[in-house]
Amino acid sequence: MEKDFKLGVFCGIGAYFLWGILPAYWKMLSAVSALEILASRFIWSVVFVGLILAVTGKLQVFFRETRLVFSTLKTGTAMIAAAVVIAFNWGIYIWAVEDGRILETSMGYYINPIVSVLFGMIFLKERLGRLQKMAVACACIGIGIMLVKNGYFPWVSVGVAGTFAFYGLLKKIIPVAAITSIMLETLLISPIALAYIYYLNRAGISAYIDADPLRFALLAGSGVATATPLLLFTRCAKLLPLKMVGFLQYISPTISLLLGVFVYGENFSSTHLLAFGWIWTGLVLFTWEQVKKE
Repeated sequence: MEKDFKLGVFCGIGAYFLWGILPAYWKMLSAVSALEILASRFIWSVVFVGLILAVTGKLQVFFRETRLVFSTLKTGTAMIAAAVVIAFNWGIYIWAVEDGRILETSMGYYINPIVSVLFGMIFLKERLGRLQKMAVACACIGIGIMLVKNGYFPWVSVGVAGTFAFYGLLKKIIPVAAITSIMLETLLISPIALAYIYYLNRAGISAYIDADPLRFALLAGSGVATATPLLLFTRCAKLLPLKMVGFLQYISPTISLLLGVFVYGENFSSTHLLAFGWIWTGLVLFTWEQVKKE
């Protein structure tokens, strides 16, 4: 039991650490357009996850679960919707990192758990506890501060949090293993991604045309960078109680925040401090509510 707990913690820290340093990975591809990186991420994820399925002998399981997903309109539609939503999530994230908005992506993943709870109330008719309501209010105040003080709506933060929360909501409908789900999601979008890469090559503007070995390796490695933390997280979620997973999830946006400020020199103003302060307060309330339920 103790061994399983330690393995779960190790996998959880590994998953959230890799997600946290992901901005550094996309920054190394800053010479490549965000849309081409996104297309490459889908294509190479299919290759990498497909290899995992083949090597582990789980292709038959994948085919069986695929038939199960598309055996009903509800689950089939949910899978297609999940693929589209995660494409938007990845696209917003990659573009924001390249545009020097790592702080906004960090804020998005901080508020994501709170948005997920809010979506549960709206779509699943789940009832919010008193502390959860206060957490949602604190997150809204934080976003409102960004709007009033900076004069613009923090759409990157809200977009990242909203798409990922909606993605999580859709995954509740899909009765398959995580690896089958990510394979299907990436496989569904890959034809569009391949068509886009083909168009760029025909136009002579693809990053693949004159890519040096490092750039090609980074583009191809986007599949590994996508699937590895997800597989670690899946293992973590099976071995650890929900409250522990809840604590670990803040590793990722914290690392991204530190990267944005101390490595890439993004400005962390007093407005950011005030907004993040309200959001962190909301997360404390949210986490305490989760701990009380366990």
